[in-house]
Amino acid sequence: MATVLMCRRLPRLSRVTAFSTTAERGSSKSKKGKRDKPGAAKTGTESGATIQLLKPQDYRVLYNPAAYAKGRAGSQQHVDRDNSQALGDTFTSPGTTQTFPTASSQALPPVRNALPKPKSRSLLEQTILATLYKEEAEKGKREMHDSKEDPRMFQKGRPEYRSLSCATSEPAQTLPAEEGDSILQSVAGREASPGILPDYFLRLSRLPAERRAALLSDPRFGALCRRAVTAIRLFSTPDLIHILKACVPLAMPASHPLLNAFEAEFCRRAWDMSLEQLLLVADCWRCLDRSVPSYLGILFSYANLHWRDLTLPQFVQLLYIIGEGRRSPADLEQKVESTILKHMDAFTLEELGTICLGLFKSLSGISDHVMRRIADRVSLQMEDMSTYALVNMLKMLRYTRMDHVPLMRELGKVIPARIPATNIQGIMHITLAYSSLHFFDEDVLAAVATSLPSKVSYCRSKDAAKFLWSFGCLDYEPPNEEEFYSSLIKQLHAKLHEFSKFPEHLLTALLGLAFVRRFPEDLIDFALREEFVQKTRGSKYELSKDLFTLGKSVEIECPTYQGSLLSPQLCQEFTEMASSFAEQEIYVRPEIMEATSLLESMLGGPEYVKNHMILPHTRSSDLEVRLATDGHPIPFNFKAPVTAKKLKDMGVSLTDDLMSQLIQGRAHNQSPTEVGNEARQDRGHAAGTLLLGGALTAGATSQAEPKPECWQPREVRLALQVSNRNHFCYGSKRLLGLHCLKRRQLRLLGYVVVEIPFWEWFPLLKRTRSEKLSYLHYKVFCPGLLTKA
Repeated sequence: MATVLMCRRLPRLSRVTAFSTTAERGSSKSKKGKRDKPGAAKTGTESGATIQLLKPQDYRVLYNPAAYAKGRAGSQQHVDRDNSQALGDTFTSPGTTQTFPTASSQALPPVRNALPKPKSRSLLEQTILATLYKEEAEKGKREMHDSKEDPRMFQKGRPEYRSLSCATSEPAQTLPAEEGDSILQSVAGREASPGILPDYFLRLSRLPAERRAALLSDPRFGALCRRAVTAIRLFSTPDLIHILKACVPLAMPASHPLLNAFEAEFCRRAWDMSLEQLLLVADCWRCLDRSVPSYLGILFSYANLHWRDLTLPQFVQLLYIIGEGRRSPADLEQKVESTILKHMDAFTLEELGTICLGLFKSLSGISDHVMRRIADRVSLQMEDMSTYALVNMLKMLRYTRMDHVPLMRELGKVIPARIPATNIQGIMHITLAYSSLHFFDEDVLAAVATSLPSKVSYCRSKDAAKFLWSFGCLDYEPPNEEEFYSSLIKQLHAKLHEFSKFPEHLLTALLGLAFVRRFPEDLIDFALREEFVQKTRGSKYELSKDLFTLGKSVEIECPTYQGSLLSPQLCQEFTEMASSFAEQEIYVRPEIMEATSLLESMLGGPEYVKNHMILPHTRSSDLEVRLATDGHPIPFNFKAPVTAKKLKDMGVSLTDDLMSQLIQGRAHNQSPTEVGNEARQDRGHAAGTLLLGGALTAGATSQAEPKPECWQPREVRLALQVSNRNHFCYGSKRLLGLHCLKRRQLRLLGYVVVEIPFWEWFPLLKRTRSEKLSYLHYKVFCPGLLTKA
């Protein structure tokens, strides 16, 4: 069975496309009716300090509350494209419950750099164009997001948060630099009593920024800190808090001795403080980037004992602190859920986003009921929600595996116009939400692909990997696919040094590329080298399955590849792991067992069908059947299969009418269901195996068992795919990337892929055996099947 193979080669980039009969799936460039875009709105701007990043490689997050632009009615909309995905029959994402080096493929130049140059321009035209190009270039260098400030935007929604949080963004009256010298001089002259020290810290925190930056290296400031530590027991709790708050604008290092002493003192006093004070101190520690697990443990215990007294703002602030501390107090989970439901209608949309982010960061469990209530409310008010809060809600939706169709559809209307103004990590989480939930929306993905190339330099290795994984998982290649993929592959090369520490990201990226038939050979060679394979073994994630899928895919789809490959011993180890899992979790699924049993009875016994994984690296089962070119089945499975042991006593009952139809061939205008409906009475066990135009009795002599790796002359091998919903995009017949990869590789190896899709097979499981048998007979002995083969 010859399979036509075409290779399109970029510099060291394999792209293999197999042309053959394919299972029906939606085209990535489908002519589906587009939704009407939300009407043109106007984009408002929010004030905030913006610091330009001139070196994306040294990316640091910077403060600008407008990073995630708010989409509201009346704001202009610019319209331009963990832990979790399904790999095989297991629902996992790369490297987590499953969170996966010189550029080989250059990105296409941006359109603005490709404009033709006119022969002559006026001075004014040249000036205007130069200004526009400069602004565009500067815009491309700027990535506006601050991981500390954006999560705190909810605190601006209620005045009560002022007493619960350290308002680092609030402007304070600046004092002259000379006043700082006066304070430090008095400390050096030992003129300061303990009671005046809190005021000294407060005043120093209001010095000009450049003067504050110089304080840490000033010996007099060090003396002031030592005086404060010595007098720590003499301070009242409010004074201690004032000094700690002053340390935030002073940018005290998290390991400073003063902070060590203050943490110990706050832990000692915690049970005598109010919840308001405890939350404020916790917020200060967060602003100082200091990890204080002991203090947080006391805070959570205190909150648990005083839960009934929590106000709504205190509850939201507590959830924020829980998330930032990455700790989930198990004894608070039920109370958190009940409190969310209690205040559901009173929360602002930003507060709902903060609650979701806190639960997500702390890996807190939440019931489907509570998550659905949150999603219900957001879906009705999405246009009024900031993109940042919306992204946080999507993180939790992804974490809980919540299939909330109204929300996802509304998101598809709202989010494409916001993509161009959204931070790269926000775009990544939006994209990952769609792929994790297997929800395909071409408008959203196209908007992401359009915006990404100009922002790609701000991608971390994790971001680039998740983009590639998401597009590959959904089997979507955007209209600007060459620019999209080449820019991301180039970024993978730029981040090569990160993969030694985060090997899962490289595997995630390369698998996403493999799903859409792209194989950057230098990166693959790097990933399959022995030293990198050893790094994957030391990872906190289970990466062997992903490594196995990548390695075997390269062997099948890249015949000219000359780089590193997985060792045979490693492949054997991975195969045994996959087979062990399949025997326990996949082969025994009711829909597969039923199909196997019926095929065995129909074809003449268990030696005519094999329930196994033809390609173990794709992690899903196949029902293999072999036919001679005249339509006769060929026995080949002489090892007792799993289902034969479990279902050996199950027979197939056929009516006379159905037997006649099957033996003589079905009329062309009859469907399998119509044939099955003609069966009115059951009969004894079928005496033989049914064929196109004839029968082979069960005792007939068969040809010798072929070796598994050898093809017999004039032999057709069928790979029947008993699929389930997890193999497809949500609510559609669009196969996910891994399952497209599997079918493509089966065809490359010469198999004829026969689909037994869940939307046909599952309803039949409740029908008579006659109907199921007629359906399978039609699938195996379809008149056009052998002709095509």
